[in-house]
Amino acid sequence: METQKGITQKGGTMRLGAYPCVVKKGTLAAKLYAPAYGEKGKADFTISERHRHRYELGYDTEGRKALEAAGLKVSGTSPDGKLVEIVELPGHPYFIAGQFHPEFKSRPTAPHPLFDGLVAAALKQKAK
Repeated sequence: METQKGITQKGGTMRLGAYPCVVKKGTLAAKLYAPAYGEKGKADFTISERHRHRYELGYDTEGRKALEAAGLKVSGTSPDGKLVEIVELPGHPYFIAGQFHPEFKSRPTAPHPLFDGLVAAALKQKAK
């Protein structure tokens, strides 16, 4: 938006379009994204996700500290590590959240990795 050009602080920003996200190795996010990105899961790797929002959770904020204190693990960040992109709850059958819109990249014959993982986790829970 014209009136927001040059505004860089939270509250005036608009993240719109594709942004890179570094997925941390050894996380649920890495397990879900690795096949689609041809990764082996032995190192961090970068994905691209689409955004349309004005919300940010920064690296050293009270919000991030509160989430981590509650047990959430940051499993994806902006390349500079300043923005939280993905969080998950270790030990939960399937709890993962992204600061992006996975539905923008999902297709009927090619579901987004997060949706694919949700269905797989639901089927696994049902089988129990």
